[in-house]
Amino acid sequence: MDRTQIEKAYQLAKEQYAAIGVEAEKAIDKMKEVVISLHCWQTDDVGGFEKPDAALSGGGIQTTGNYPGKAKTIGQMRADLEKVMHLLPGKQRLNLHAIYGEFGGKLVDRDEIGVEHFQGWIDWAKNLGIGLDFNGTYFSHPKADSGFTLSSKDEGIRKFWVEHMKRCREIGAEMGKQLGTPCVHNTWIPDGSKDVPVDRNGYRALLKKSLDEGYENEFSKEYLKDAVESKLFGIGAESMTVGSHDFYLGYAIKNNKLICLDNGHFHPTEQVGDKISSCLQFTDEVLLHVTRPVRWDSDHVVTLNEEVQLIASEIVRNNFFGRVNTGLDFFDASINRIGAYVVGTRAAQKAFLIALLEPTAQLVKMEEEGRYFERLAMLEELKTKPFGAIWDYYCLLNDVPAGEDYISEILTYEKDVLSKR
Repeated sequence: MDRTQIEKAYQLAKEQYAAIGVEAEKAIDKMKEVVISLHCWQTDDVGGFEKPDAALSGGGIQTTGNYPGKAKTIGQMRADLEKVMHLLPGKQRLNLHAIYGEFGGKLVDRDEIGVEHFQGWIDWAKNLGIGLDFNGTYFSHPKADSGFTLSSKDEGIRKFWVEHMKRCREIGAEMGKQLGTPCVHNTWIPDGSKDVPVDRNGYRALLKKSLDEGYENEFSKEYLKDAVESKLFGIGAESMTVGSHDFYLGYAIKNNKLICLDNGHFHPTEQVGDKISSCLQFTDEVLLHVTRPVRWDSDHVVTLNEEVQLIASEIVRNNFFGRVNTGLDFFDASINRIGAYVVGTRAAQKAFLIALLEPTAQLVKMEEEGRYFERLAMLEELKTKPFGAIWDYYCLLNDVPAGEDYISEILTYEKDVLSKR
């Protein structure tokens, strides 16, 4: 897009927003606080590098599609991620799973992983000036085949996964220490029952015991923030999920942990945006995994829809930036994976900018005075304000492609790099 046209459109849009008491410059400046953690697993369809052929064969999380160009090595993954960040305004982080270590072609079991297997990622992140987040990987492993990991009644299996959790926390803390920004360490497990169980309490008591053991070692919050992630159900765990929202919310509140809210992990009519202010009455911080659940937890590429807009609006309206850690979680192997990253991340960023261009104080005043027609009318009028012109100018300021210009860059990268893999 032409720079002069972008600047002219911005000036006109800026005037329209000023007429309703919104300063576009302040909104753009506030976008500095929007830091989104990119999920590494979109680059290779959740395959990881635990085994030499892992990235080729795929992982244990269902990913649909077989679009060419999947990252098959850590070098390819890092190149793809750097390309993605080159096309995004603002600053990002990277969210790693434990199966993405540099294991040197050797089989390193998950109760044996250490900082040395992720030092390369730390050095890479330091060079880019970004932070890292981390997740234990409780799937794609023989000791997860029973459907139970941290809640397993087999003590050997349970202890194996507790040790994995301990090592992941040590790795995460070292990431935070070396990079100078706290690493958010998230724990999600697939544990549950396909058919109706009898001993729900037994499994949950074991999960609580495992978490208590995994959290025994204390780490400074300057280096590590611990989060627990719930899920409504999963394939093969339709009748009962051990780590339900009720379980983890209670655990997080009692033990001062972050509750991770994935907007694909609830009933379709539940809105995670509505849960943020509720959880933050009782927890210091929350972690978000933003996705697009077309049919429940289908993990489609994020788009600018009402669900994502409500999430962003709740954070902005309450100035929760310092208490909400935002990450993405989707994996689409049916389209260009770089394109999926850029479209999804830009959609989340747009939602935040739209929220920042809202005359919140005026709307709250209308609400408190019972002027509900005016509130509704203003919210509707905001939908057709020239937000796009402000977004393009924001991209211009960050020296990244504005409008649809990023599409051609991604297609060129596909032709020059991805198609040759």
